[in-house]
Amino acid sequence: MPVIRSAKKKLRVDKKREAANKKIKAFVNLVVKKAQRKPTPASIQAAFRAIDKAVKKDIFHKNKAARLKSRLSKLLPKTPKSKTIKK
Repeated sequence: MPVIRSAKKKLRVDKKREAANKKIKAFVNLVVKKAQRKPTPASIQAAFRAIDKAVKKDIFHKNKAARLKSRLSKLLPKTPKSKTIKK
């Protein structure tokens, strides 16, 4: 246990932040799992939104977010490209 007053405060603050971060991480994991089970454009968009918010709050690293988003986007069927006609 910390002895110095500032260390005690740091411990209190860290506990609060840990609780808040766990809540956000759990929500992101829930939304990502839903998107993986049933990949629809709406569910993947919701997962992207949750991941981006977690990155903005420094809960996930931007590279982890990019990796998650890449894996989710692979689950959607590719849309056919429109063919250009050469003259």
